[in-house]
Amino acid sequence: MQYKDYYKVLGVERGASQDEVKRAYRKLARKYHPDVSKERDGEERFKEVNEAYEVLKDPQKREAYDRLGAGWQAGQEFAPPPGWSGGFEFGGGGFTGADASRFSEFFESLFGGAGARQGTSGLRGAFRMRGGDERVRIPVTLEEAYRGTTRTLQVQGRSGRGERAERPRSLRVKIPAGVTQGQQIRLAGQGGSGVGGGERGDLYLEIEVLAHRLFQVDGRDVLLTLPVAPWEAALGARVPVPTLSGKVDLVIPPGSQSGRKLRLRGRGLPGDPPGDQYVVLQVVVPRADSEAARKLYQEMARELAFDPRADLGGVSG
Repeated sequence: MQYKDYYKVLGVERGASQDEVKRAYRKLARKYHPDVSKERDGEERFKEVNEAYEVLKDPQKREAYDRLGAGWQAGQEFAPPPGWSGGFEFGGGGFTGADASRFSEFFESLFGGAGARQGTSGLRGAFRMRGGDERVRIPVTLEEAYRGTTRTLQVQGRSGRGERAERPRSLRVKIPAGVTQGQQIRLAGQGGSGVGGGERGDLYLEIEVLAHRLFQVDGRDVLLTLPVAPWEAALGARVPVPTLSGKVDLVIPPGSQSGRKLRLRGRGLPGDPPGDQYVVLQVVVPRADSEAARKLYQEMARELAFDPRADLGGVSG
């Protein structure tokens, strides 16, 4: 069964008003009416136009049709989505099964054959469909991700066509400690409104952990680049290091080099298990910007006889 784009059939945008839909229908109905049309496929086009108008003129049918989304293309293979809860039923109109032949299999799969025509007694069984899920990106600082925080959101429920369906409502939500980049928090029943009394969809909060001036984040682990003096790296030292829970003392082993990675277990983001903090050493060399500093470096060069390029001895150039 192929998907039918009723908006394309009538030549209107998905957000077209009811008046625009009506004008488009009247223009095309006059063009393709079997009594006046000279088009070879006029009769078939006339049926398509009538079917499209049958759906788009009715706010409830249009709402249900729009729930399928705008991603379908005309002619694509189609089947009703899981959870599609049946069609419309109209009574009292004297319709028979033969009347259903005026409408396509696609139409009947969504609304039922009897739903194609409204009888004089009106709607007997309401169409019900769950509201759409909605997503909101929530930026948090790394400190907020570590401690947890709260946010007050202005939530705007929407209809199936993406139009504003209700007034904004204030929603206070709790962001738990230990959230990570891209994590989604589900708030059941806080999404888009349903059709025909159907239940609301869900609201998903997607966490965005903002960049930090000191730390980088990898899942629940955090990484800090720590500048150290040459003598701290060479002789070893105990230095204060910032963490998300405050400063702690870190022991730098003697003979450390730039790039050495030290771990502070459990000092990352909370969780089960919690993350770790990794400290990467960066040896910073003081400037020789005074006579005393230059003399000290000259003395080190004489006394230490250190060759940092000894391992490159076999390379010719």
